[in-house]
This record gives sequence, C-alpha cells and structure tokens, in this order.
Amino acid sequence: MITIDPSVVSTGKLHGFMLGAIGPRPIAFASTVDVDGNPNLSPFSFFNVFSANPPILIFSPARRVRDNTTKHTLENAQATKEVVINIVNYDIVQQMSLSSTEYGEGVNEFTKSGLTMVKSEKVAPFRVGESPVQFECKVNDIIPMGSEGGAGNLVMCEVLLMHVNENIVDADGRIDQYKIDQVARMGGNWYTRANRGMFEVPKPLSTIGIGVDELPEDIKNSTVFTGNDLGKLANIEHLPRKEEALDFVNKQDDIKNKIAQANPIEIHKFAKQYLDDNHIDIAWKILAAKL
Repeated sequence: MITIDPSVVSTGKLHGFMLGAIGPRPIAFASTVDVDGNPNLSPFSFFNVFSANPPILIFSPARRVRDNTTKHTLENAQATKEVVINIVNYDIVQQMSLSSTEYGEGVNEFTKSGLTMVKSEKVAPFRVGESPVQFECKVNDIIPMGSEGGAGNLVMCEVLLMHVNENIVDADGRIDQYKIDQVARMGGNWYTRANRGMFEVPKPLSTIGIGVDELPEDIKNSTVFTGNDLGKLANIEHLPRKEEALDFVNKQDDIKNKIAQANPIEIHKFAKQYLDDNHIDIAWKILAAKL
C-alpha cells in the first residue's frame, strides 16, 4: 500500500493521484460572460448536483497550480453572478476538450471549438446548442477553499431554467440514460462513456490550437466530419504545409493511389478513417495534400 501525505508531496503529484482515484467525474461545461458581455466557455470536472429543492449545482474552478492565477470562468461568475452549465455527451467531447485550451482574454471559445451559441432566457451567458441538457443558473455564493495554487472555489449555482433536448427523452417523459450518452472524466487523458466504457482524449496542446474557426472552409463545412472530428483537426498549432503533405503522400503508395483521382468527399471519408484511429497527423497530410 502506497501512503501519500498531502503535506509532503507536491500539489501536482497529489492532484494526479486524486483525479486518478476519484472518478468518473461528471463535467460542468460552464458558459459565462464578462461584465462587457464577452462569452467564455470552459469544462470543469469538479462538479455535481447537491439539492433538488432548491435545485443546486456546484462546480469548482481551481486556482492554477503553476502560477496561482484564476480562470476567466471564476472571474466572470464573481462579476456577473450568472452561469450556464451544459452537460457533455460523446458527440461534443473533442470540442469540449479543445475549449479547455487557455486562449487569451476576449477569445470566444464557442468560436474556437465550433459550438453553437444559443441565447438564454433568464441569464446573460449563452447555452451550448449541441449540449443535450442545459441549466441556466444564478450564482448564489462562491466559497474559496484556499489561496494557493490548486485551491478550489465552490461556485454554488441555483437552477433557474433547465432545457432538455427532446431526442433524449423516452416514452415516459424521462431522460433516457442511453440516449443522453454522457461522458465523464477519469485520470490523465482518460474519459468514460457511460454506456460504452473508457476512451482517451489527448489533452489540448500546451501551445494554442488554431481552433475550428481557422480550419479551411471545405473542411469546416464538410458533410463527412463530425464535431468531434473538427475538434481533433483544430487541435494543432498551425496548418500543415502542402509541400510537406505532398512529400509524405508521394512516399506512401497506398495513400497516393487512393487519393489520386478522389473527389473531396472521398478524400474526407478517407481522412476520417485515420481520425477515427486518432492518427490525426496522417489525416492532416491527406487533407493538406489536396487543399
């Protein structure tokens, strides 16, 4: 038995052990706005429901371990006292992950992740149109757990309005637990799909991913690629050069022959096969060679 004393180990190491041991953790995909109305969107896996009367959800944006700074979500919640908590299902997990990239202040994560902003009815923050369930909330209280890096901040949210996609409701008017297809966080890069099992989502780049908004139009508007595909493709630092892509393709006879006379849809379907196996670099080489 390994014994870990929180007063002795580093915060980062303790954090890793705790997240590896405590899971699966539901994900609060929190939408906020700043005092000027600029939107922000970010996921948090320190989250759950704590009361039905009144309806209370609590999530915790922690202070960053590396430099003890706070996140835009926390700052916005403190300033406006409003938040929308969107539930994450498998269809948007890659875009959700991409939104966790630490873009600069004023950058719209809805735009970067390619998710739809839907106007809320009772609060200012926008809802995620693709989310199966969305909670419009007022912030009743924020309780800091500490002042050092890694300290959480309990954001206590009272649900004012709940929106449920009718496609996930069963014949009895209840949420079908298979249809909602929720995902939850595990340790490291691992997630779990409630009705399937575990899967891995590589963390966003330590540098800044280009975002869905910077993808070429034919890729962004493709009828082949899902939101998850676009999230994978957008998690790169820069678009690959066509010369580099052609050099790679010309050395791979199976790929070269496959795409030689293929139309754009066939190219996208072929690249998607590699995306589905998480060979994102090869998928990009195929796409870039035909841009």
